[in-house]
Amino acid sequence: MSPVSPRRWPAEWERHSHTLLAWPVTGLDWPGKYEAFQHAFADLVRLIAEREQVLIAAASAKHSTAIRKLLIKAHADTSKVSFITQSLDRTWMRDESPVFVKNGDMTEAIHFRFNGWAKYPNHKRDQKLPAAVTKALRMERTEAMYNDRHVVLEGGGIDGNGKGTMLTTEECFLHPKVQVRNPGFTKDDYAAVFRDYLGVQNIIWLKNGIAGDDTHGHVDDLCRFIDERTIVLCREANVREKNYRALEENIERLADARLEDGSKPRIAYLPMPKPLYYDDLRLPASYANFIFVGDALFVPTFNDANDRIALGILAELMPARTVIGVHAIDIVWGLGTLHCLSHEIPA
Repeated sequence: MSPVSPRRWPAEWERHSHTLLAWPVTGLDWPGKYEAFQHAFADLVRLIAEREQVLIAAASAKHSTAIRKLLIKAHADTSKVSFITQSLDRTWMRDESPVFVKNGDMTEAIHFRFNGWAKYPNHKRDQKLPAAVTKALRMERTEAMYNDRHVVLEGGGIDGNGKGTMLTTEECFLHPKVQVRNPGFTKDDYAAVFRDYLGVQNIIWLKNGIAGDDTHGHVDDLCRFIDERTIVLCREANVREKNYRALEENIERLADARLEDGSKPRIAYLPMPKPLYYDDLRLPASYANFIFVGDALFVPTFNDANDRIALGILAELMPARTVIGVHAIDIVWGLGTLHCLSHEIPA
């Protein structure tokens, strides 16, 4: 039997010290919509700052000043916002940030390598983010290594219940040819990494992600834990839609899934919005890309009739939380929304 790791990966609904964000300097990921994105992003900061502290990575002191002016215009509580200075290539904190774990009484940052989703070459400066964050928070940082190799992993590719069970997809981490993160890695190799660095003992492997997902299969666009025993999974009602078969296959897999104690999880379903495009590009619009902030759940919305249904389902499942829809049309043009942009830092 494998030794039990002293580390525990907290669930996202556990108490936070901060929500980590990064403010892009250019419109690289939002061509033609950068100004609209900045206003949407400022409003997201306003909403988060109503409930907890916000830590923003900015390229320079001058950049921080410009961001603060935008936040003031959005009526954000800037007393809840602090900055670190770090120039980045990309600004998707879910994937570039360390994964934070509890190790005894200490919070430890596990530094997985970010390689631009094994697709984009402009990610070299992003490797400096974990050191900048942990230095600012005076936190220990540990490089994730396996067989003398740095492990590549993005936070959007994993989701956990805080008790030792993880959700992930084969498309993201096991595809032999497309956007290969760790060449030659098997399920057993990943199991060893997740056990040692995150304290995960039980992995639920789903198959494929959703259409329009630039990351090639991130689980945070299709399936998430909302408490220790409850999983929400996106489901497509239209049998002719591209997502239909992939999501049905994942439903079939979850039917046989077990939690860390051997019991079956509770499964609930979220609808999918209608296919969303900008120009000729399919966008990864999904209600599963939500974030926990304080006593609230922020859910991306898309000017779709299913917005109301998704918000209602989540509100019924989590009656103690305030479920808030966040307009994400301008945000999703960057090929991600709320969860992709942010990372919680545990208290």
